[in-house]
Amino acid sequence: MRIVVTLFIAMAVLVSTFSYAEAQSNYRVRTGDTLEIQVLEDPSLNRAVRVLPDGRFSFPFAGTLRAAGLTIPQIERNIRVGIADNFANEPNVFVFVVPEEREELDPETINIYLLGEFNTPGLAEMPPGTTILQALSMGGGMTRFAAVKRVQLRRTDEKTGLQTVRNINFRALSNGAALSNDIVLKDGDVILVPERRLFE
Repeated sequence: MRIVVTLFIAMAVLVSTFSYAEAQSNYRVRTGDTLEIQVLEDPSLNRAVRVLPDGRFSFPFAGTLRAAGLTIPQIERNIRVGIADNFANEPNVFVFVVPEEREELDPETINIYLLGEFNTPGLAEMPPGTTILQALSMGGGMTRFAAVKRVQLRRTDEKTGLQTVRNINFRALSNGAALSNDIVLKDGDVILVPERRLFE
């Protein structure tokens, strides 16, 4: 059952990230680029890495991998192969190129990634100060298949590259539960809404 759920979530993420990934698919990574790497099955591996002057970067379990001159799908495949021995099934790996100086280019908005069971998933530009509850009402809202009790906010620390995952029970909040501190979103945050399990 757990494998089936994982596959459903993976399919939702794949569909929702297709448009954004397609825009980057022909881009050739260069030295100095920052890559946002996410492993769906193990969030502790999620991190931002910089491509070093030799065109390479390091990733847990995979070691040192070449990035310069490769496309995003090629890098995703190399990471997937490099860490595959640590998973029972082939892991789902997603890589994004983080735009440089994006705050200077467009200081009026922040980039938030809506993944999974949103009616209009993908990259969303929101004004600074937007909270998690406001963001969940954007993106056309969530689909009827959304696991609204298991919403995830994934945030990567710019200094360490490590990602934290915070779980939010949106159903309880929509039924009147109090949220002690409505989370203000930051540029690059990822909101993942998985697909509802059977009988959930």
